[in-house]
Amino acid sequence: INGIEQLNGTNFTSWKEKIGVVLGVMDLDYALRMEKPAEITDQSSSEQKFAYEKWERSNCISLMIMRSSISLAIRGAIPMKYDKEREFTAKEFLTSIEKQFKGSSKANASTLIMKMLTTKYNGTSEVREHIMKM
Repeated sequence: INGIEQLNGTNFTSWKEKIGVVLGVMDLDYALRMEKPAEITDQSSSEQKFAYEKWERSNCISLMIMRSSISLAIRGAIPMKYDKEREFTAKEFLTSIEKQFKGSSKANASTLIMKMLTTKYNGTSEVREHIMKM
């Protein structure tokens, strides 16, 4: 878990990749891969009960890990629930975060491209230093 860098708004792609690896290695990505099983009833088989309990555990721990790996500065801007009644599942939460930061990565890319195209060498510093700025 310590290997997950905190999501800060500019590192969504690498954050998502590391979340996927950590949850996969810990065998907690079940809730991200599978839809929520039907609620357990008296008629539920032992396999259905096992699948439901595995999904619930995976979902709960995945949400805790994802939430704890988001910077406090942006955590409040990310919705945690659909409404007062229902929280997101881990899969829905990840999708919600992706929607929030997908556009910002495009904006960031265009900003970097503009910086690269408009930055001019000042003639006094080293060329290597100028290239590293770009």
